[in-house]
Amino acid sequence: MSKTSLLALLALCVGGPLLFAQDHYVMSLLVASMVIGGIALSWALLGNLGGMISFGHAAFFGVGAYTSAVLSMKFGVPVLVALLLGGVGALVAALAMLPVLRLRGPYFALAILAYAHIFRILATEWTSMTGGSGGLSSIPPLPTLPGLDLSSKIGAYFVILFIVLVFAVIYARLRESHYGLALRAMHESEDATRVVGVNSLVLKGMMLLLSAFMCGVVGAFNAHYISFLEPDYAFSALWVTIPIVAAIFGGYRSITGPVVGAVVVYLLDQLVFKNIIPSGHQLVLGGLLVAMIVFSPDGLLPLLRKLFKGKFTRSKHAAT
Repeated sequence: MSKTSLLALLALCVGGPLLFAQDHYVMSLLVASMVIGGIALSWALLGNLGGMISFGHAAFFGVGAYTSAVLSMKFGVPVLVALLLGGVGALVAALAMLPVLRLRGPYFALAILAYAHIFRILATEWTSMTGGSGGLSSIPPLPTLPGLDLSSKIGAYFVILFIVLVFAVIYARLRESHYGLALRAMHESEDATRVVGVNSLVLKGMMLLLSAFMCGVVGAFNAHYISFLEPDYAFSALWVTIPIVAAIFGGYRSITGPVVGAVVVYLLDQLVFKNIIPSGHQLVLGGLLVAMIVFSPDGLLPLLRKLFKGKFTRSKHAAT
C-alpha cells in the first residue's frame, strides 16, 4: 500500500469517528472492531512472519486482561502502566508455550488451543485472585487526561487506535529488518535456513512472544474498557475465530489488511447480518470468508487495489 493510501486510511480512522462522537452505539461498535483488529494484527504477525497458525490467542487475550485487572484492583498499579504489564503477563504465559515450537502445522495450532483451555481453568479455580467463575467487577476504568476522558467512547477509541497503530509500526519495521528477511526465507525452507546458520526456533520464539505481548495489551485494554471480566468471556473462542476471519478476509499477509478486515467484518456482522438473521448471523461470515478465499485468496485490500487499478487504467486509455 502506498504512503498516500496509508495517510488516507489514517485520516479516515482518526477523522471518521469524530462524526459519530455523540452516538454511543456506533462508537462502541468502532471500539470493539479495533479490539478485534488488534488481535487480528497480532495473529497475522505470528502467521505471516512466524509461519505459525494459532488457535489459542484467547489465552494471551485473557491472561493480559486478568493481569492488568488484578494489578490495578489489588495492587493499585496505574491503569496505563497495568496495560503494558498485561502484555508482559501474556508474554510470560507464552514462555510456557515455547516447548510446542518444535511442533508444526495443525499440531502446533492444537497445542496452543490446549493452553488456552488450561489458562481458562486456572482463572476459574484461582478464586482468591481472579474471583473464579464469578469474575471481577468494578475494574478501574481508563483514566482522564487533560482535555480527554479516556474512559468515554471516543477516548477509548483513540486509545485502542493508538495501540493498534504502534503495533502496526513495530510489525512493519520488523518485516523490513534482517530478522524479517530471515523469517521469510524460513517459510520457503526451514531446513535450508538452518544450514546457513539461522536459528529458526529462536526466531519463531521471538514472534510468539511479540504476538502474545500485543494480544495481551489489547486484552488488558478491553478489561478496563468494559470494567468487568470473567473466565468464559476472557478466554472465549470468539477472540480466536472472529480475528482469524477478519485477518484472512482483509489480507493477513499485509499490515493494514487485518485491521481493515476487522472493521469491515465486525460492522457488517453487527449492522447488517445481525438485523437480517438475528440468530446464527455469524454463519454469514463463514460464507463471506469462503467467497473471499475462492475469489481473492490474498484478501480484501489486494482485491480493491486490483479493481481500482483496472478502473484507473481503463479511464486513462479512454482519455487518450
